[in-house]
Amino acid sequence: MSMPATIERQDGEGQDTHQGLAWPVTAALRALAMDAVEQAKSGHPGAPMGMAEIAAVLWRGVMRHDPADPRWPDRDRFVLSNGHASMLLYGLLHLTGYDLPIEELKRFRQLHSKTPGHPEYRMTPGVETTTGPLGQGLTNAVGMALAERTLAAQFNRPGHAIVDHRTFVVLGDGCLMEGISHEAASLAGRLGLGKLIAVWDDNGISIDGKVTEWFSDDTPARFRAYGWQVIEGVDGHDPEAIARAFAQALADQTKPTLICARTTIGRGAPTKQGHQDTHGAPLGAEEIARTRAAMGWTHPPFHVPAEVYAAWDGRARGAALSAEWRDRFSTYAAAHPDLAAEFERRLAGDLPAGFADAAAVALTAETAAGAVATRKAGQIALTEFAKALPELLGGSADLAHSNLTFHPKSVPVTRDPAGNQILFGVREFGMSAIANGLALHGGFIPYVATFLVFSDYARNAVRMSALMGLRVIYVFTHDSISVGEDGPTHQPIEHVESLRLIPGLDVWRPADAAETAVAWTAALERRDGPTALILTRQALPPQPTSGLDVLAETGARVLRDAVGPCATLVATGSEVRLATDAAALLAQAGLPVRVVSVPCVERFEALPVEARAALVPAGTPVVVVEAGVTRGWRGLAGPAGRVVGLDRFGESAPEKDLLKEFGFTAERVADVVAAAVGGSAGGAA
Repeated sequence: MSMPATIERQDGEGQDTHQGLAWPVTAALRALAMDAVEQAKSGHPGAPMGMAEIAAVLWRGVMRHDPADPRWPDRDRFVLSNGHASMLLYGLLHLTGYDLPIEELKRFRQLHSKTPGHPEYRMTPGVETTTGPLGQGLTNAVGMALAERTLAAQFNRPGHAIVDHRTFVVLGDGCLMEGISHEAASLAGRLGLGKLIAVWDDNGISIDGKVTEWFSDDTPARFRAYGWQVIEGVDGHDPEAIARAFAQALADQTKPTLICARTTIGRGAPTKQGHQDTHGAPLGAEEIARTRAAMGWTHPPFHVPAEVYAAWDGRARGAALSAEWRDRFSTYAAAHPDLAAEFERRLAGDLPAGFADAAAVALTAETAAGAVATRKAGQIALTEFAKALPELLGGSADLAHSNLTFHPKSVPVTRDPAGNQILFGVREFGMSAIANGLALHGGFIPYVATFLVFSDYARNAVRMSALMGLRVIYVFTHDSISVGEDGPTHQPIEHVESLRLIPGLDVWRPADAAETAVAWTAALERRDGPTALILTRQALPPQPTSGLDVLAETGARVLRDAVGPCATLVATGSEVRLATDAAALLAQAGLPVRVVSVPCVERFEALPVEARAALVPAGTPVVVVEAGVTRGWRGLAGPAGRVVGLDRFGESAPEKDLLKEFGFTAERVADVVAAAVGGSAGGAA
């Protein structure tokens, strides 16, 4: 590792030369952070000022990146897990030559700027992931490092290392306090992700003051217990010490590394450094003036001298690095043309040419499956898609044999680094944020699974999938009170509706095996966001196949129609069979009804008004049946309609007893419809 450009500094006479406070490259970073936060009257200057030396060493000589090509495949990844320190990242991107002009730094935290309060994926060139919810950036980085190792094992060949990069993540005390950090770090250690390098910004300060009052963990011992290499006692303001720590981290590829860097928050601010006041508020004009004097930085706000820009400029080095990789890839493509084409397809996120055939085979297999649980139908679909999509990489939170998310081609990555199954253990939150990291890295379509009731543990990572528009597939099984004897702790009531509240998340609750195949197909075809598949433990009978050809687009289909229907019965998942059985009872009583399955409310609601009305006509009552909270369905039912649902927690009992107790019977549904139309359901109870 070449370090001269990294550690060179020009210390001003009489300045804090041992710690490099007057080093112009770090002074520029500190000044930009102070100025942007002051102009916005909002933000966090302390952490960027405290991490300036760490960032300078990493970005100027250690990390392999190309400002002119932020997406080249073999770049090192950088994640700022403590995303409130966003001005550190924006300063780095600007100074090293990314397409982030100084005008954008002046517009920090302003509407439609490329410098939002926390880094956001797809908004700012060079930002690898959206961070801010503490601990998730670290966990995304674990996913990225896992993706790198697995992709390398799948594509590298002797003499041809086309996947060979590292993932760097900076984190703070808050990230370490969040429980997700335990989940992620524990799994990273078990997997031996030796190309993952984390830097702990150990400044000892949080919003409420000195963290020792509530956070006194022996963090180095904790990470050693996880199986990490731990480098302690690093002076986070000494470039030479930092460079040595990175060199040691790079040398060991058998374990992930934690560099424990002791820093001073707000470094350089004469009266505020080391104090919580620098954490989340502007320094103020007077303190900024004093800081400029302490650093010997005489330039006005947002001004960086040409010689400092030149010292930071990473474009020439980056262009050489990315060009060298392209040369290597060309040689690889000549030796392994099929692999090279497959590599490019997967990184582009394109589905293979045979995907449509695989989807057709899956649908045929599901149609022939008969009465099966939709979790089993999900396994049937996954089995077929795994044959055609080697990019499928996923697993379950210690529930694979309950979620049925393994298949005949499953190979755990713990046994083969080129495998396709991750044994996540009981780590729902970590699992989901790791899946985001896999998707962000590229080359994989991640899927993860747990019981629906435990989606609460995963929820914030699911939200981040939607916020970033990532193709991640969530499989949530055991979807209602039909879980039975496990009782209310395991019976989801509000969960389906709560997932539907997340913007950008498609939630599918299929009624049978065929709809499950359509749901899986739609999830795989979707490139602009995540999908949740809500599946049953209990067997469901097959429904008519009408409308399956357009279901992925419409999210709903008519299963049973009638001449002059007096009402429309709308249902999802396991309650569709109740609706069709109730329709038969109503027909016997002279009350013809239409039955509509709506497995994906999001796609149904996205239809034009006329298309929705063609499925669920206006003018007659609408009765909705779903074994969950009723609030979200009241708009569709309208004032003349009804919702058969459950607005209380369940109980522990066999499924059949619970369904009867809570009114999920065909007879009760028929009675509700009859009451809505003012008629009688005859013999219905």
